[in-house]
Amino acid sequence: MRLDRRLKHRFGIAAAPLAVRRHVAWYWRLPLLAAILLVGGLVLSWLFYNAGARFTGLDRGATVDELQRLREKLGSLERENASLRSDGAQSDRKMQIEQATQNDLAKTVKTLQDENAQLKEDLTFLRKQMSSDKRDGDLSIYRFKVENTMPGEYRYRLLLLQGGQREREFQGKVQFLVSFTRGGEKLVMTLPAAKEAEAQAYNLNFKFYQRLEGVFHVEPNAQVKKVQIRVFENGAVQPKLVQAVNLS
Repeated sequence: MRLDRRLKHRFGIAAAPLAVRRHVAWYWRLPLLAAILLVGGLVLSWLFYNAGARFTGLDRGATVDELQRLREKLGSLERENASLRSDGAQSDRKMQIEQATQNDLAKTVKTLQDENAQLKEDLTFLRKQMSSDKRDGDLSIYRFKVENTMPGEYRYRLLLLQGGQREREFQGKVQFLVSFTRGGEKLVMTLPAAKEAEAQAYNLNFKFYQRLEGVFHVEPNAQVKKVQIRVFENGAVQPKLVQAVNLS
């Protein structure tokens, strides 16, 4: 009886439903098991890494904060460096301006010293001339110089003196003959020109002395060799005095 009941219970109507399962070979289960183990290993590694970072103080959040602090510090240093460079550049410009000013002052002092020495020498010469026994109306030229100040520009200066008793003023004019070369050709230029607007600058009217200074121009590629001055008295055709200066 017990055997019958067991058979009915297992294979009869009251038996448990039959479940059909797909059989999977063992060699197909290996990749799945390997994947599960790999994921598990990665999870464990991540957990161990975080735990180790917390234990050693290498927390990611703290690292990010430290990097941000270092970036801000770097930006502050760069701004400070730029400010220092700007201050340094301004200081350099200020020093250059001061140096240029000192150089200009030194040049001015040197020029004034030279002019003072020249004036003293001129005064000594004038005193000798005024006390000399020259005949009335005698003319002389003192310190006739011509200097090349820049390409094509020449500056002249001289002092005209009248000796003797100087009972009357000398009235007349001066004329310059400028000999120069240009492209191998020898040329002569007369100053003042026939229609020069500043011809009155060459007029003379003095009793004791008259200083003449001026500038004349030639082409930049020309080279002045000699400058001759002629002094004419009003109404005279021939010059009363002639003197020349050679330029090297």
